[in-house]
Amino acid sequence: MQNQISTQRTQITDDIGKMLEILPATIQEQINNHPQQDQLIEVVMDLGRLPEARFPNEAVYLGETPICEEDLQHCIDCVGDFSGDNRAGIERTLHRISAIRNRTGKIIGLTCRMGRAIFGTITMIQDLVETGKSLLLLGRPGVGKTTALREIARVLADDLHKRVVIIDTSNEIAGDGDIPHPAIGRARRMQVASPELQHQVMIEAVENHMPEVIVIDEIGTELEALAARTIAERGVQLVGTAHGNRIDNLLKNPTLSDLVGGIQAVTLGDEEARRRGSQKTVLERKAPPTFEIAIEMLERQRWVIHQDVSQTVDILLRNGEPNPQLRTVNEQGEVEISQEKPQKPPLGLLSQNPSLGAIDRPTGWRASGRMTPVAPFPSQKGGLTSEFDRLLDASWNQSEAKSEKVRIPGPNGEDWPVYIYPYGIGRSQIEQVIDILNLPVVLTKDLNHADVVLALRSHVKNQSKLRQMARVRQIPIHGVKSNTIPQITRTLQRILGMDEAKIPETADLRLFTRGGNDDELEALEEARLAVEQIVLPKGQPVELLPRSPKVRKMQHELVEHYRLQSDSFGEEPNRRLRIYPA
Repeated sequence: MQNQISTQRTQITDDIGKMLEILPATIQEQINNHPQQDQLIEVVMDLGRLPEARFPNEAVYLGETPICEEDLQHCIDCVGDFSGDNRAGIERTLHRISAIRNRTGKIIGLTCRMGRAIFGTITMIQDLVETGKSLLLLGRPGVGKTTALREIARVLADDLHKRVVIIDTSNEIAGDGDIPHPAIGRARRMQVASPELQHQVMIEAVENHMPEVIVIDEIGTELEALAARTIAERGVQLVGTAHGNRIDNLLKNPTLSDLVGGIQAVTLGDEEARRRGSQKTVLERKAPPTFEIAIEMLERQRWVIHQDVSQTVDILLRNGEPNPQLRTVNEQGEVEISQEKPQKPPLGLLSQNPSLGAIDRPTGWRASGRMTPVAPFPSQKGGLTSEFDRLLDASWNQSEAKSEKVRIPGPNGEDWPVYIYPYGIGRSQIEQVIDILNLPVVLTKDLNHADVVLALRSHVKNQSKLRQMARVRQIPIHGVKSNTIPQITRTLQRILGMDEAKIPETADLRLFTRGGNDDELEALEEARLAVEQIVLPKGQPVELLPRSPKVRKMQHELVEHYRLQSDSFGEEPNRRLRIYPA
């Protein structure tokens, strides 16, 4: 799918003459005679080496005379003062001069980078700029992030008539000197005395100058990321750039990951982990992203657009493949928009570090795509019903051996046994409780013969069909909080009207064993003695011996029987249980 938007019209202003003025005469002559003069990117001058000019597709030496100290000093005298980040500029231009120093602080190399104001360069994202949402530009050095940032500031200030403030740390957006370059239009510029103070100037701009838009170049520290979030939460539109080529680079960067929402490890419950088909510990987005739209500038005229950063991050954290928008400029200057999937799975973040909660891709019929939805068919009441509803109706009356209901009076004249229809609860666990506690309960598969429905609370809440069927048959539903032995035991006792206070506190350990071997019984006996002899009478917490995960789960269930809290701590194989008093 492709479509085209308006033809791109660009106008370039580069002030190349002012750049050449600061260079030695021999270098000026070489550049003036070069056929790609108008595409010059930067001039590199290192002490004792030949000067070098870099163009988009090549780098050439300028002459055969190495750079001497006088050449470097000539350039230094022609530019402004070098700031704390070793950058200087030429007044009223966009050129940037960066210095390389030796160990004593003396300048031994210069990178003279051409600054160009390219009007019309953001035609590809004009519609995104006008939305008022915060924009984050990503890309490798030299791809044109600062140039695009400058043009966005001008469009917002001049065309959309917004109050725009530029935080210009290196004077690269609006040029060197006190008067900003005309390329930023009506936008205002705040200079930063030292790079480490950029976050303070960002907050100052919001508090003192009432901007509608803040423009920031090169967000690189945690304090700057935090300041950006604070600004966004105050309702100010942000437009900025950050170090990183793609969104997954930011996710791997703990300093800047907050720009796209940040990540955190989350422990899922057993049911949710089974539903997702993942480990219990997974990575999830921590907060809404600071920037709502992200633009990956792969090349000067080939940009990838993520119009919903939160959705992209969520997909990446689940090891999925986002389907971003690709915008390019063709030979006729028209912008083409298409949807392209990445050629390789993105974000090796999870697979490289499984301890953070790598999520395996689900397998089976549902994940393979071989499961197809069943078409609806007419119901007996008219209208359409689904195959799911038909199967659910059939499940209420499963075939079982014909048997008459046998009733005997209970201690208070009740009709025993009680016939229970289990829904969503392990039948074997219920039978284990019934057998060991010798409860007058019979499990049935036929809802018409049931006295009570026993179901998980979550199923009762979400399954309206179950509530409807029970209401028609006038059968009460008893909810179980979780599918554990203590919860099932208490619910069955409540159904039978047993007074729990009269039930001895000592637990029958057979309820909580799986295989019934000596190691399990020993561990459960240790937990029982700890509860009955220390935690309950003395009100003191107790730590048990290290056990396997399977045995610890049994101990947790036993502690729950006594209505106490427990927790596992420590690292395997020394992970153990701690029991807390009520």
